Amino acid sequence: MSKRTIVALPGDGIGAVVLDEAIRVLDAAGFEAEYVYGDIGWEFWCREGNPLPQRTLDLIARHRVALFGAITSKPNDEAKAELAPELQGKGFTYSSPIVGLRQHFNLDICVRPCKSYKGNPLNFIRRGKGNTIDEPLVDVVVFRQNTECLYSGVEWTNPPANVYQALLSHPKFRDNFADVPVEELSVSTRIFTRKATERILMAAFEHAAKFGYKSVTVCEKPNVVRETSGLMWKLAKEIQKERYPSIRLLNTNIDAQMMWLTKNPEDYGVIVAGNMFGDIASDAFAGLIGGLGFACSAQFSSDGIAVFEPTHGSAPKYADFKVSIVNPIAMIESACMMLDYIGEKKPASVIRKAIADVIREGKVRTYDMMKMQGRPEVIQNGAASTTMMTDAIIEKLNK
Repeated sequence: MSKRTIVALPGDGIGAVVLDEAIRVLDAAGFEAEYVYGDIGWEFWCREGNPLPQRTLDLIARHRVALFGAITSKPNDEAKAELAPELQGKGFTYSSPIVGLRQHFNLDICVRPCKSYKGNPLNFIRRGKGNTIDEPLVDVVVFRQNTECLYSGVEWTNPPANVYQALLSHPKFRDNFADVPVEELSVSTRIFTRKATERILMAAFEHAAKFGYKSVTVCEKPNVVRETSGLMWKLAKEIQKERYPSIRLLNTNIDAQMMWLTKNPEDYGVIVAGNMFGDIASDAFAGLIGGLGFACSAQFSSDGIAVFEPTHGSAPKYADFKVSIVNPIAMIESACMMLDYIGEKKPASVIRKAIADVIREGKVRTYDMMKMQGRPEVIQNGAASTTMMTDAIIEKLNK
């Protein structure tokens, strides 16, 4: 059998570090693949004026599956200032390459599991009856619509005349903003389409049915954002009634959800939301299982392209440390999601068990797990380096 080809996208900062560690674990688990490296991130923005070159898009289109590290994004003015001198003033505008990837390939389904490991000192705890300490098991999967909403990029500062006139046609705009000079306006649009909304809802319900989750919770704000959040809630009720009547359908507002997830996180199974609220909810639930060092994700298109990445950023302040201290587990877990997707269930299961064994044993912990500040001296103070954590996981694989 020929090796699988995986597109490896190191990106920026710690992205390259954690990606290399994940590949080490994949190799140790017996997964055989050829990794072809794609150019993406800040280096290519500065050098070429494009953080997502066409050659990288072509690689992903050819091989269909990618492992992605992390990227750095900066405000537009700062981005332009860091362009190579010969590119300055030539009209280049920075946009996030990961958002570009999602939109180019229509990676509209984003899945973010948040499941606590026993023994993780960063797990959420609360006071129980009789002043006892209670540590509920968190097992939530957030389905985030990945290409629309406020992240679609349809926005203006000083909107052009045709856009401004269209805005004036809405009574709420006329009543509240008509006296604001147009050059003082910044407008971002929140776009939901029926097709994409139905697709993310169906994915959420199908996952709940397949893996035995008892509920699907729509986490939006339909009482205020009536058209877009309202569309998702309306369609969720239709889908649940027609296709999944045995799965309980819940409705929480995003602000209330932020409160409830620290009161009764064990009551939630599958969460589904639009792009922005899904981003917020997934980071919030990740905080209950140890933070972004444990938060993995997958993104899927309807035609079989998939990108797997940790949800943390590039953490550039850590990238230049002589010894890397960052937690590689989120990246390794993302690689496990990739294995599940391509049908390599056995190595995925073995790797997850090895991670669980290391965490439960508690002998090897990265600085975040030891609740230290991220400084180079944490290694001397007993924290495991990135490589040491990976080595510990690999050692468990071999037992």
